Amino acid sequence: MRSGNPALKESTFLDLGSGTVVSRDAGAMTLNGTVNKTGLLLLLAVLTGAYAWSQMQITETGVTGTGYVWGGAIAGFVLALVTIFKKEWSPVTAPLYALAEGLFLGGVSSLFEARFPGIVMQAVLLTFGTLFTLLMAYRSGLVRATENFKLGVVAATGGIALVYLATIVLGFFGIGIPYIHESGLVGIGFSLFVVVVAALNLVLDFDFIETGVEQGAPKYMEWYGAFGLMVTLVWLYVEFLRLLAKLQSRD
Repeated sequence: MRSGNPALKESTFLDLGSGTVVSRDAGAMTLNGTVNKTGLLLLLAVLTGAYAWSQMQITETGVTGTGYVWGGAIAGFVLALVTIFKKEWSPVTAPLYALAEGLFLGGVSSLFEARFPGIVMQAVLLTFGTLFTLLMAYRSGLVRATENFKLGVVAATGGIALVYLATIVLGFFGIGIPYIHESGLVGIGFSLFVVVVAALNLVLDFDFIETGVEQGAPKYMEWYGAFGLMVTLVWLYVEFLRLLAKLQSRD
């Protein structure tokens, strides 16, 4: 059970001491329960996202409301770490994470929309279109999460994470990585690669959640599975925004 999503790693559904399924007292994890909780998290993100969007003001003198972007990003990161290390808290921390990410996404989406009108709707449609397409392909057996497939996606995800980490660190010294974050062919190609890898992580998430259901993980893991899927969807949406922005910058 391997996933490129750091929230859904190999030992998530297992007791680290014995390697067996975690004991459950209040029922077992179900697929329908996980789907319902994923929908609830998306709804919470939309609500706070709409609020953050309404608070963003872009004028000739600057941008107001960016506190929602930074606040949501930082709070979301902290809540994600707490959820990963304290999975049993996920019924509380997962909804809080969705609320925080909604603030971040709402602010970021407003900034992109101001520069490229219509880009947000395009990114939303592409994100959910990718989600449902891959879900159907996975359920029908067209896409299978084989061990080699998993290893490849995990390796690619790790490589992308290192590139982004290097970008952040070098940015503190005023140094930028050339080409990949620009709107040239190399930059667009890089964004396409990242979008594909993010999308393939959805397949691993589906497989991981299904495995948890089959092994009878505890009921609270429905929230944790929904949280893990939410992490991938947020990443995929942001990458679609970046890709579309690069494409429109060339027009």
